[in-house]
Amino acid sequence: MSFIMSAVNNTKLQPAVFILTEIPGVEDDYLWISIPFCLIYVASILGNSFILFIIKTDPILHEPMYVFLSMLAITDLGLSISTMPTTLGIFWFNSREVSHDVCFAQLFFIHSLRFTESSILLLMGFDRLVAIYYPLSYVSILTPPRIAKMVLVTLLRGVVLIVPLPILLKQHHYCQANILSHSYCLHQEVMKLACSDIRVNVIFGFFGTLSSLGLDFLLILLSYMMILKTVLSIASHRQRLKSLNTCVSHVCIVLLFYIPGLCLSVIYRFVKISSPLVQIVLGYVYFLATPLMNPIVYSIKTKSIRVRIIRLFVR
Repeated sequence: MSFIMSAVNNTKLQPAVFILTEIPGVEDDYLWISIPFCLIYVASILGNSFILFIIKTDPILHEPMYVFLSMLAITDLGLSISTMPTTLGIFWFNSREVSHDVCFAQLFFIHSLRFTESSILLLMGFDRLVAIYYPLSYVSILTPPRIAKMVLVTLLRGVVLIVPLPILLKQHHYCQANILSHSYCLHQEVMKLACSDIRVNVIFGFFGTLSSLGLDFLLILLSYMMILKTVLSIASHRQRLKSLNTCVSHVCIVLLFYIPGLCLSVIYRFVKISSPLVQIVLGYVYFLATPLMNPIVYSIKTKSIRVRIIRLFVR
C-alpha cells in the first residue's frame, strides 16, 4: 500500500510538461519581436539552401573543401529547423508548453547537430592544413572514399555522444519548477529540474562536451599553428597573404561557433547571474547566429562561390 501511495505521489510531483520561456518583460511586443526572428530563420534556411544548390549544380565545386562546406550547410539547416517551431510558437501563439518526449527529442537534435558541426569545422581545418602543408598530395590524401569515411565517423560521433542523455533524462522525476529559461530545450537546463540524482547526467554531459567541442577546438588550434608555421616559411609576401586568405572564412566561423558556446557553458556551470537575459541572448547568438552567418561569410570571402553567385544573378 505504501508503495502505491509513493507512486501516486511521484506522479503528482512530476509535471506533465515543461514550460518554455522567451524574452521576459516584453510579452506585449512578442508579435513585433517575432519579425526579426522570422527573418533570421528564413535567411538561414534560404542562405544554406542556396549554398547547397550552388555546390551541387557546379561540378567544379565538387572538391573536399566544398563537400565539407555543404555538410556545414546541412547541419545549419537542421539546427534552424530544430529550434524554429518552439521559438516562433511562443511568439505567434504563446505556445509555451512542451511535453517531456518532445523536449527530449528536441535537445537530442540540437546537441547532436552542434557536436556534428564542431566535427565538420575540424574537418574543414584539416582540409586547409592538407592544402597548405601538403599541396602536391592534396588530391591523393583527401580521396572520395576517405572523405566518405570521415563524414560517416563525424555523423556517428555526434549521435553516439548524445544518445545516452535523453535516455537518462527520461529516468528522472521532475518535481521542481518545470520552467526553462529558453524557447527550446537544452540538456544542462532540463537536468537541473530533476529532483533525483543527476550525477550520471553531469558526467556524461561533461564527457561529451569535452571529447567533442573541447577536443575539436584544440585540434583546430593545433592545425592552425602548423598552417601558420608553414605560411611564415614562404618567401613571397604575396603568396603568404594568398595562403592565409583561404583560411579567413573558416577562422571567422570557428570563432563565431566556439566563443558564444564557451561563454554559455561557463555561465551554466560556474557563474551565478541573477538576470536570465544574459543566458537568453547568448543562447540566441549561439543557436541562431551561426546558421545565419555561415552562408554570408562563405559567400563574401570565398571567391569561387562569390563568382558563381554573381554569374547566377547576372544571368
